[in-house]
Amino acid sequence: MTKPEPTTVNLFTISLSDHIRAIEQMASSLPLLQEIADSLIEAIRRGGTIFWCGNGGSAADAQHMAAELVGRFRRERRSLASLALTTDTSILTALANDYSYDYVFVRQVESLCRKGDVLIGISTSGNSANVCNALQKAKEIGAYTVAITGGSGGKMLQLADGCFLAPSKETARIQECHELALHMICDWVEHAFTEDKNEK
Repeated sequence: MTKPEPTTVNLFTISLSDHIRAIEQMASSLPLLQEIADSLIEAIRRGGTIFWCGNGGSAADAQHMAAELVGRFRRERRSLASLALTTDTSILTALANDYSYDYVFVRQVESLCRKGDVLIGISTSGNSANVCNALQKAKEIGAYTVAITGGSGGKMLQLADGCFLAPSKETARIQECHELALHMICDWVEHAFTEDKNEK
């Protein structure tokens, strides 16, 4: 028996249903997301920097969220120190060429990250070697480490101080959960600095 041809109705309906199911399941992670957001707030108040890294779509998320903190998300407030380690093509290609792609983030963490900073690693599988290496180095330095991943968490689950697991095994749904989770974190961080009367 031949498999029926897909239609926009069934493909789109399945995607929408899977998306809604995954988003609804994120409710159990709200305390964890607030804990992660609070760690960012504490680091910034101490003069620290929020670093981000990831590959492909996760690299885009890293750059997007760094921009939300440096610029603004929903409110006017001072710029917050945040940097994506995915943007300097000279550094990335030099490190990939001279060492290997597994080290394109860890060398940047080694040179830029300090005790009390935060490193957020994003990977749908949780097993991206370059992100794992960066998290491990950041932890050695004394930074607070955050893994944003999915499925069972992969290797990153054991490497991070805080780990958000998108409740799905499908890459697209994981990425959609990541976007919402990170927007929620940015929103709470921004709210803190908008309302903080100690901020000048």
